[in-house]
Amino acid sequence: MILADWPAHGGRVAPLLARFGLPADHPVIDFSANLNPLGPPSWLPAWLSGAGDALARYPDPDDNRARRALAEHDDVAPERVLVTNGGIEAIYLAAALHAGGRALVIEPTFSEYALACRRHGLTVNRLALEAPTFRLDLDAAEAALAGIDVVFLCRPNNPTGTLMPRADVERLLARAHRSGTTLVVDEAFVDFTENDERLTTLLDQAPNLLLLRSLTKRFDVPGLRLGYLLGAPETVNRLATQQMPWSVNALARGLVPPLLADHEYLARTRAWLSAARGLPGAVRELGFTVPDTQANFFLLRGGHDADESRALFAFLLERGLLARHTHGFPGLEGAWLRLALREAADNARLLEALTAWRRP
Repeated sequence: MILADWPAHGGRVAPLLARFGLPADHPVIDFSANLNPLGPPSWLPAWLSGAGDALARYPDPDDNRARRALAEHDDVAPERVLVTNGGIEAIYLAAALHAGGRALVIEPTFSEYALACRRHGLTVNRLALEAPTFRLDLDAAEAALAGIDVVFLCRPNNPTGTLMPRADVERLLARAHRSGTTLVVDEAFVDFTENDERLTTLLDQAPNLLLLRSLTKRFDVPGLRLGYLLGAPETVNRLATQQMPWSVNALARGLVPPLLADHEYLARTRAWLSAARGLPGAVRELGFTVPDTQANFFLLRGGHDADESRALFAFLLERGLLARHTHGFPGLEGAWLRLALREAADNARLLEALTAWRRP
C-alpha cells in the first residue's frame, strides 16, 4: 500500500472522508489521535488571551522557568533538561547527534524515527517485534547493537501500546553502554501508563540514555508543540547547540509551569484513564486480537489482511468513528487498526459498532 493513499498521521479527518465518499460535514468521533479526551485545561484560553505581551518580543533565551519547572517535576537537575518544539524536534535532535552513523529502529513504531535518521544521513537497521504479542526478543536486540550508534525505542510503543519491562531496558542499556551506543527511549505516552513507568531514575547511571517526553498529549495541546528531553548534562549541551534559535515559542515555553502545576487536571486525567482501561479487554472479548496495552490506545487486528481491515475501517467511519490505519507500519501493513481510549460515551459507541461488525 502506498502511504500517499493514506494520511501519514492520526487526526486527519477530511482526506479520509473524501476517500470513502462521505460528506465533509459527516460527524466523526476521532479515535485516531492519541490525545487526552478531556480537552485542554479550562483556564488555557484566558491564559492565552492574557499573554499578548509575549507575542511582541522574541523569546528570552535566558528564561529558564520552563526548564526549572520540568526539572522539578521529574526530580532531576535543570542541566539534564532541554525544552523542545514538541516531541518531534527531540527525535530529530537525537538523530542529528549521530549524523552519518548507523541507527537501529525497533518496529512497528512511530515513522518519524526512521525519517529523522534518513534526514541526517544515518543508515537505518530494523528489528521487528513479532505479532501478535509484539514482545522484543532481547537476545536478538543485544546482537543487533554491534556497530550501531543510536537505538530508537518507543515505550509504551506506538502503535502497539506494549511496554518493554524495565529490567529488559536496563539489560539493553548495559549492552549499549559496552558498544558505545546511545539508547533513545521515547516516553511520549508514559504519562498514560497504569503505574509510574518513567525511566528517569536510570539517568544517573546511564550517560548513554536519552528520554524524550511530550506535554502536548497529556494536556491536549498538540498545536502548541511542546516537548522536552532528558539526558546527561554534556549530551544536553551538545543537543542544545543543534537546536534552531527560538525553536520553542514564548507561549509554549511560558505554559510549562502552569500546566505542570494544574494538579486538579492531572487528577481528572488519572480518573478518566482508570475508567477507560477496560475497553481493550472488552474488545478482546468480542473475538478480536488485541495485544496487551499500557498506553491510552490499543491495537486491533482488523482481519486476515489489509482488505478486511479496510472494510472494518470503512464500517466504523460510516458510523462516525475514525480509527487510525496502519499502512506504512512495517509488520502491520494495514491489517491492524489503532484506536485511542476516549470518554465513556464514545467508548460505548465504539464497542457497540465493533459488536455489530462481529455479529453473524
